[in-house]
Amino acid sequence: MTLANAELDSGILRSAFGQFPSGVVALCAEIDGVPVGMAASTFVAVSIDPPLVAFCVQNTSTTWPKVAAAGRIGISVLGEEHDVAARTLAAKTGNRFEGLDVTTTEDGAVFIGGASMWLDATVTEEVPAGDHAIVLMRINELEIKHVAPIVFHGSKFRRLATEVGS
Repeated sequence: MTLANAELDSGILRSAFGQFPSGVVALCAEIDGVPVGMAASTFVAVSIDPPLVAFCVQNTSTTWPKVAAAGRIGISVLGEEHDVAARTLAAKTGNRFEGLDVTTTEDGAVFIGGASMWLDATVTEEVPAGDHAIVLMRINELEIKHVAPIVFHGSKFRRLATEVGS
């Protein structure tokens, strides 16, 4: 077998990475009484004991340093009705929370209504990884909502269609 010898420029890599479907999360916290948040499609479960999750964030993000400074971060696994919310939360400008139903805890974690799961988390470590950082977070509390998730694949938001097998 011979793999194609393509130039590994950013467009080719983005297209290649887009072949792997992923869930989409909102990472949000209240900062000085105002919700601040972002969307990410690089979220992964890491460990059950201790309870850890991770996501990757661009080093150039101006939102992440604000959210990371919060003691508690709300992670909402976005539901299949959140295609507009995912785009809004990923936008560079404008009100990222316009039209969203949000819940804020006493500790400042902000959650998006209609999500399939809420995780209250605390950053434990950031590991440099090229033009990104891998952010490791400990889960403090969670609530499962049993809503079908939205999926990001091929640079598009998609819904899960059917179950395969039994």
